Amino acid sequence: MARIKPQALLQQSKRKKGPARISLTTIIMLTLIVVLILFFVYATYRHWTQRSRIHIENRESVIEGDNSFMDSKKSDLPGYAILDTAKGYITVELFKDSSPEVVDQFLDLCQRGHFNGMLFRHVIKHYVIQAGDSDKLGAVEDWTLKGKQYSQLDTSLKHEAFMLGTSKVKHDKKEFELFITTAPIPDLNEKLIVFGKVIKGEDIVQEIEEVDTDEHYRPKSSIGIRSVNLKQSI
Repeated sequence: MARIKPQALLQQSKRKKGPARISLTTIIMLTLIVVLILFFVYATYRHWTQRSRIHIENRESVIEGDNSFMDSKKSDLPGYAILDTAKGYITVELFKDSSPEVVDQFLDLCQRGHFNGMLFRHVIKHYVIQAGDSDKLGAVEDWTLKGKQYSQLDTSLKHEAFMLGTSKVKHDKKEFELFITTAPIPDLNEKLIVFGKVIKGEDIVQEIEEVDTDEHYRPKSSIGIRSVNLKQSI
């Protein structure tokens, strides 16, 4: 048997210890696998982001739809009320946005004729005139305290004269009262829910304010509201 030379053995040993070469086919397969994994991750990301965006858009469209429905509903409601009183007409702009519930209740009562024939029960000069079915002063009782001078009153816009309101006290619809201020009142929002403002007929309000009253601020001669007509625009 022929002997292998030491030099040949050394070269054969080096060839065995060297790293194995990766074939081109294997490299291509690995590359394709990596590409497929990246594509799958990207596709999944796109799917969930699109789904989230569609969900958000649908929710926003529903909210916008509800808002537009509410806006259209509000726009369909009358925005003005004309009070036909024994002294003349008083036109009031209704605050549909700031006091929607009270305005809805007021409109419902107007359509039922609740205010037809309602009397002005109390007339307090430089403060308020009150129309209702009750003789009680109620919300305006402490406004009659002596020493409360006109010059002491706040003149900020939200407390200005000729505002229309009703009592904050929970009451039955049959007891819905109307208050029209004749001067700025600083604690107005503590007593009343303001839901409108006189825009025409301030002189009529002042005429009612000047009627003679007894010691309980009740007009000596009956004066009231004949009817209320509702208008969408003036």
